[in-house]
Formats: sequence, structure tokens, C-alpha cells
Amino acid sequence: MMKTLLPALIAGSMAIPAAAAAQSLPSASVGVVDLNKLRSECTACQTALAQLQQQQQQLGQRRNELAAPLNTEGQAIQAEVQALNGKQPSQALQQRVQSLQQREAQANRELAQREQVLQRNAAYVRQQIDAQLSPALDAVMTRRKATVMIDVSQSLRHNPAVDLTNDVMAELNKRLTTLATVAPAPQQPAQQQTPQGR
Repeated sequence: MMKTLLPALIAGSMAIPAAAAAQSLPSASVGVVDLNKLRSECTACQTALAQLQQQQQQLGQRRNELAAPLNTEGQAIQAEVQALNGKQPSQALQQRVQSLQQREAQANRELAQREQVLQRNAAYVRQQIDAQLSPALDAVMTRRKATVMIDVSQSLRHNPAVDLTNDVMAELNKRLTTLATVAPAPQQPAQQQTPQGR
């Protein structure tokens, strides 16, 4: 009996992997979404983008405010230097040049700081959108029974029936009613405390 049971067990154990390999994958239900549209056209997104554009315009205005007097002063100094015809500039003129260079450096530092703030604000808005976009995508995938969701930019062609952008937009608008457009100040690194001597 053992002689007939052993070959049967071996044959049976070989059939199990073959049967498992013959099973096909479940059919995929693919949905397509336009992530750029979702990030820019949701209701809260449009309001936030308008506020970011206003911040950008304010930065441009400040750049012009700083540049106008510096350009005027620079042109006046340039005219005086040209009038010297190669002669040595006076001490007063040299001090004006140095003062202008310092004010230009200060203006550039201010503009760089404001640009960093604007970039932080834009990144903060994007972070808030993405935090709600992921659960919105999951909810629509579950509701529409999609097993795969891809961005429309990764699709060569697709049937409009698989475009779930409007569904995700509605879900995102429910989840994301407002966006803060001013990022929290960056945290300063903690200063190390030096041990006090005895």
C-alpha cells in the first residue's frame, strides 16, 4: 500500500503548483485621472492659487520698488564716472559706489528671502492638496471598483468612460474646503546647551 500511496502523493503535490499557475489574474478595472487638473481646478485650489499669484505680484512690485531708486542712483554714478574721463574718482564718489553696492546686496537678500517664503507657501499648498487627494482617489477607486488608477499623462489613449477625474474632483471638493496659503515658519534647529562646569 505504501508503494502506491507514495507515487500518488508525489503526483498530487506536483499538480497543486500546476493548478495554481494556471489560475489567471483577476481582471483589472483601470481608471484614469488628470492630476494636474485636480490640483489646479478644485474649488479650494483655485482660491489658493489666486492668493499665491497675488503674493507673486506683491513680490514683483517690491522688486520694482527696490530697483527703481537703485537704478537711478547707479545711472547718476555712472554718468559721474564717465565725466571723469579716466581720472581717479573722489572719496565721496567711491563712498557712493560702496553704499550703492551695499544697498543692492541688501535688496537682493530681501528679495531672496521673500522668494523663499513664496516657494514655501506654494509647497505648503501642494502638501495640503496631496494630503486630501490620496483619500479622495481611494474613495473613488472603491466606489467605482477600480483596481488600478493612472494619471492621464501616462495614458496613450483611453475611453472617456474610464476617466474618473470628475468623480475625484467632487470627492476632493468635499474633503478640501479651504487651503492655508501661508506656510508655518520653518523650525529653527534646536540650540545645543553647553554643560555648565562645576
